[in-house]
Amino acid sequence: MATLTHDKQADAKQADLAGPGIGNYTELEQALPNDYRSLLDRRDTQKAIFQVKRYIEDNLCKALNLMMVEVPLIVDVESGVNDMLDRDGSRTPVSFHISNDRGLHPIDSQVVQAATKWKRVALKQFDCKPGEGICTDMRAVRKDYFLDHDHSAYVDQWDWERSIHPEDRKVAFLKEIVQKIWKVLVGAEKFAQDLFPALRDPRFPNLPEELVFLQAEEILDMFPKLPRKQRETEILQKYPAVFIIGIGWPLKDGYPHENRAADYDDWITDTKKETHKDTHGLNGDILVWNSVTKRRHELTSMGIRVNAETLRRQLEMSNLLGNLQFPYHQAIINNELPLSIGGGIGQSRTLMLLLRKAHLGEVSVTVWPKILKEICAKKNIFVLE
Repeated sequence: MATLTHDKQADAKQADLAGPGIGNYTELEQALPNDYRSLLDRRDTQKAIFQVKRYIEDNLCKALNLMMVEVPLIVDVESGVNDMLDRDGSRTPVSFHISNDRGLHPIDSQVVQAATKWKRVALKQFDCKPGEGICTDMRAVRKDYFLDHDHSAYVDQWDWERSIHPEDRKVAFLKEIVQKIWKVLVGAEKFAQDLFPALRDPRFPNLPEELVFLQAEEILDMFPKLPRKQRETEILQKYPAVFIIGIGWPLKDGYPHENRAADYDDWITDTKKETHKDTHGLNGDILVWNSVTKRRHELTSMGIRVNAETLRRQLEMSNLLGNLQFPYHQAIINNELPLSIGGGIGQSRTLMLLLRKAHLGEVSVTVWPKILKEICAKKNIFVLE
């Protein structure tokens, strides 16, 4: 492994905080497999997509006691419920003006980037008690992504949210919920292979039954000189499926594992009483090793949400106290919204993994640049048009 100077290490860590994707198409062409051949033909792929989606949806709702609800594609800017994804403002939503009634009653609107904050409002709307929740078949647009093999401008997720008790705001409860989700994903893989035996291929090992839980600080201790994505890649060589806890709080090297928005996941709460280590945060990501692409592969991001105290502290730490003007933020400060836990499970990301695909474009239809489509064609990767 090449050794970086201190300044270069710092630059690499800074650049790696939020930027998704590989970075350029020369790297992408080198990263995509040269010997790829889909295990399912195009028609069977479509059949598998809908069967597996139904399995995950039904079993996720059963495991977490959720009900399916409708979810917005567009929201009012003034509501403050759109997801800004990161606290540095690097990813902005698609915005448009609805003149309406000849401009007498206009609406400034945005296409959602995720339904993260809207879901918490919806818990109140649907009168969900602690232990009850909602799940959505969410669609979004993220225009600022670099479009590669597992990032697209079109986003589809099972966005879910569940009401909790105050005493549930701890790492142990977070792990309990994550384990239930993991059981659904492992079951979905077996379900897909029972329906389509061609998916059983010794080159591509199945997901492990157990997920390994690691604090972001622990991974930094193992690989202190590496930026975040490289740390994740290294840890997945040892553990093929991990849940990384505590994403957003600055670690001992001065950088968070990854930037996170200040107004939904709680990444500031001190958790040392549970972990017996210097740790913060009640959130995390499930990452697995993808044997087709031979790369790290994120499936879901989730967490226990901020309460009134931690929202204010995170906004202050992020220099975003001005956001307290929005109705969503006021509702949390005034304890008008339920305490909750929630997350988003990437649909196309999950299907790409379970169906042994090399590219998101094999399981979802969206826009891709000409250069990427040409690379995929050379690599025998069929991208849906």
